[in-house]
Amino acid sequence: MLNLATLLEHSARKHPDREAVVLGATRMTYAQVDAAANQVANLLVERGIQPGDKVALMCPNLPHFPIAYYGILKAGAVVVPLNVLLKGREVAYHLDDSDARALIAFEGTEALPIGAEAAAGFDQVGACTDFFVLVADPAAPSPIEGAETLGQALAGLPTTFETVLTDADDTAVILYTSGTTGQPKGAELRHRNMWDNALASKALFGCDESRPDTYLCVLPLFHSFGQTTIQNGAFAFGGTVVMLPRFEPGPVIEAMLRESVTVFAGVPTMYWGLLGALDDDTDVATLAKNLRIAISGGAALPVEIHHEVEKRLGVTIAEGYGLSETSPVASFAPYGEPPRPGSIGTPIPGVEMKLIQPDSWAEIEWSPDAVGEIAIKGHNVMKGYYKRSEATAQVINEDGWFRTGDLARRDEDGYYYIVDRSKDLIIRGGFNVYPREVEEVLLTHPGVSLAAVVGVPHESHGEEVKAFVIPQPSSPLTSDELVAWAREQMASYKYPRIVEFVPSLPMTATGKILKRELVRSTSRSTATSADA
Repeated sequence: MLNLATLLEHSARKHPDREAVVLGATRMTYAQVDAAANQVANLLVERGIQPGDKVALMCPNLPHFPIAYYGILKAGAVVVPLNVLLKGREVAYHLDDSDARALIAFEGTEALPIGAEAAAGFDQVGACTDFFVLVADPAAPSPIEGAETLGQALAGLPTTFETVLTDADDTAVILYTSGTTGQPKGAELRHRNMWDNALASKALFGCDESRPDTYLCVLPLFHSFGQTTIQNGAFAFGGTVVMLPRFEPGPVIEAMLRESVTVFAGVPTMYWGLLGALDDDTDVATLAKNLRIAISGGAALPVEIHHEVEKRLGVTIAEGYGLSETSPVASFAPYGEPPRPGSIGTPIPGVEMKLIQPDSWAEIEWSPDAVGEIAIKGHNVMKGYYKRSEATAQVINEDGWFRTGDLARRDEDGYYYIVDRSKDLIIRGGFNVYPREVEEVLLTHPGVSLAAVVGVPHESHGEEVKAFVIPQPSSPLTSDELVAWAREQMASYKYPRIVEFVPSLPMTATGKILKRELVRSTSRSTATSADA
């Protein structure tokens, strides 16, 4: 029997007074986080949540997140983390698709009304029966009419709870992941998937509870990278998680210095931002002295950024690779070995990787220049896509190998190097955007006849979302108007900032749009760009 929540419980028993979570002036010990999580578990059980039921969590990087996350797990339920940028229609889809019984969402701000969007989605899904609003002030009334605050619901509940015994193969988390077609799919991750991936940090970069690390948490906890590498990894070894709700280079550097951060993990654009924020007043020497490990993932790290960080910060970035379907870490730069810029390292302990033919499961014949699709097998591979057996069978074979859709080569020492993505997936600022979902929303506009969405290079985001649109005949729609409309329909990382109206789209003889031709297109005569 195994429950992922025992990561918290173990540290709370051994190090009750050690700081677990820091957010500005708020500092919570392991004993406090565990007690609050127990209250959440008691509430869910009181409201009828059964082992295996799904509970959605929509919260930025705040202490509320781990409290609710581990509370859900303690009750034997499944956590369904939702992106805080989702709009009401998107929230409704995720609640319905995951069969969520309850939703816990932060109130948000005027600029980011998380609670309002969560409520709009909740109201559309009858099977989701309980909605709790997280508020910054636990004593404050609910900002959402008719909704109960989590603080009100927890009042008077016990701070002790006997964690539900779950099997290691039971689902702990459902992470929604972008594919190349259709709607988002929920990757079912077992307790042992998440457990083993969190504990892997001991072998990967020497984590030890007798010498606890301080982690800076700027990666969104609703994504697998931050959830495993930062939250679960820190809690597994009694570390301290210093939270920042959003990435801003200046505050990040201040927090790293103030809290003596030893572990930082980010996507390449974050390192790009940090480099741009360094000035003559930055105490680079202290920052570099404190920082024990810098981790990059989520997208290929440009070699130039790797070199610049090493040159200006005196820190070597360790690059890793993985997907939501692999919990997420599959490969990592070997600890203590000289860096190989451009490489995603070697498979982590207990995980195998190989290169296969893109159109079959046959392994390619190796040579230094041979390129194949990465396949992964091991303790980190998901159970499958929730309620999608056909989609699961397409990516996991009977021997347990998972095909990633990413193309790579492998050198003679077993180090892997990403070459390209075989999918149409767009990665904007570390967020996955799949074109078909954006296209389908655009097609609901009465002025749009046909749309094709691609990723185009962007200096800071890595890729930007661009839509090529064939308008309806005689439509007065402008590109500015379509961008503004799309912004109201989709999460901020999804909607196209660039729209180009075209009379036709390049297609194959069978009618498939040639997106590579669109990417190569340099026409910008009717394009418009919106601020990020």
